[in-house]
Amino acid sequence: MLLEPLDLIVFIGYCCLIIGMGLFVSREKKGHVKNSQDYFLASKALPWWAVGASLIASNISAEQFIGMSGSGFALGLAISTYEWMAAITLLVVAIFFLPVYIKKGIYTMPGFLLDRYDTRVRTTMAIFWLALYVFVNLTSVLYLGALSLNTILDVPMRYAIIGLALFAMIYSIYGGLKAVAWTDVVQVFFLIAGGLATTYIALTMVGDGSAWEGLGLLRKEVPGHFSMILSKGEMMIPDGKGATKDAYLDLPGLSVLVGGMWITNLSYWGFNQYITQRALAAKSLDEAQKGMIFAGFLKLLMPLIVVIPGIAALVIVNNGMDVTFVESMKDPVTGIVKSDRAYPTLLQLLPVGLKGLAFAALTAAIVSSLASMANSTSTIFTMDIYKKYFGQDASEAKQVKVGRITAAVAFVIAAIIAPALGQLDQAFQFIQEYTGFISPGVFAIFFFGVFWKKTTSNAALVGAALSIPLSVVLKFLWPELPFLDRMGIVFLVLAALMIVISLLEGKGKDHPKSIDISGDIFKTSTGFKIGAFIITLITTALYIVFW
Repeated sequence: MLLEPLDLIVFIGYCCLIIGMGLFVSREKKGHVKNSQDYFLASKALPWWAVGASLIASNISAEQFIGMSGSGFALGLAISTYEWMAAITLLVVAIFFLPVYIKKGIYTMPGFLLDRYDTRVRTTMAIFWLALYVFVNLTSVLYLGALSLNTILDVPMRYAIIGLALFAMIYSIYGGLKAVAWTDVVQVFFLIAGGLATTYIALTMVGDGSAWEGLGLLRKEVPGHFSMILSKGEMMIPDGKGATKDAYLDLPGLSVLVGGMWITNLSYWGFNQYITQRALAAKSLDEAQKGMIFAGFLKLLMPLIVVIPGIAALVIVNNGMDVTFVESMKDPVTGIVKSDRAYPTLLQLLPVGLKGLAFAALTAAIVSSLASMANSTSTIFTMDIYKKYFGQDASEAKQVKVGRITAAVAFVIAAIIAPALGQLDQAFQFIQEYTGFISPGVFAIFFFGVFWKKTTSNAALVGAALSIPLSVVLKFLWPELPFLDRMGIVFLVLAALMIVISLLEGKGKDHPKSIDISGDIFKTSTGFKIGAFIITLITTALYIVFW
């Protein structure tokens, strides 16, 4: 047991606070029965600050705290491109996609596909998303969260997985999105405060008492880890099996700025149910867009919390500053230093009290994401599968019940599969790569669906159906191709096919379900424009400084 009594009090207090708050906000007024809008869209009553906080709490999970810190250990600051480009992506989504979603009054992303295309496209993508959320997202977050419990508290992996799943289930399954979103507001505070505390202590250790000097020493000791744009052969990193691989395979140079990174970012922030669901639950379009701006500013801050600690851990290991630290970084079975053990090991350096706060922050990130993913899984299954094929006449109460059962089943499946991820070195990269099997198709059908009126349903179905097969074929035929570049190639192939099919089938005419984007649909407030300008300016400056 590596947590002192005070740490345990802080941590247990946090757990009680979140569960209590989740159950409290889930209460309904006397005589009111929770309906589908209450459960899946938080009664469409979220203000901008709750939207932004919930977006970040849902996004920042074990895959960032542990997975991205592990990638910081292996790759360096270059992995921050996922965070900094996400800030710009949020602006794009807020301007060009949110107005369309909110105007349509949809509950789910597959629901938008039904409105724009047909049932076949909606059902195909619903199945893909359900598989992705359960077998990749939920599973990987459970595994990484359990890894932290195993490293810090020496809790066996299996019990850690079960414990985290139960924690997230207690309030999220009962309360739905309302419980998830409002507890996220509290969880973001713990996430940022605890994360900054860990960064400060790590830099202080490297800088012999001075965090500022520690930051300077990082650039001096591992200058290659502060390059944002990697060249082929520039950096060799661990592959998790005792050998090395070219970091270019994970972050292929300029492709992170002009290639596949845009596909993965827009697919995640613009067409991903457990992200967009927060914006759809906002009071209004203006509140949703303000929430996106708030989330964008927080994304700019995240590398300081999740990447810099990983780089600091590398310096500590390289310089042999702490023998116990180095031993904790090693896999207990293989004895190989594992990148993903960097953040849990760093937590052990924190003083009493702060360790409990940081551990609470990590748990906040894990639990909030688990709750969000499970809620979105239940939303898609209930609204796009169950209601369409099994319960056309299901009452509001029945839909809520099905949603709760679906979330519970998703947790059980993910908990069974999670231990199998133990062989990975960088789970963050695993998530990005396998999410990337579906992202090109998702991006293609949404992009053309919104901006090209001639896109037909059959063209969209081809784009949806071929995304995974094309990605798999390219992976095996061209294994040395970076997965971000592979996503770009698959998107271009799908885009070409969709254009040809649409032109041949539609004979040059607009699709009857095409979207009218004329007028002031993309109009934004002055405050939004100012925030967007500041975010763009800061992001550009960061890339110039660390090029």
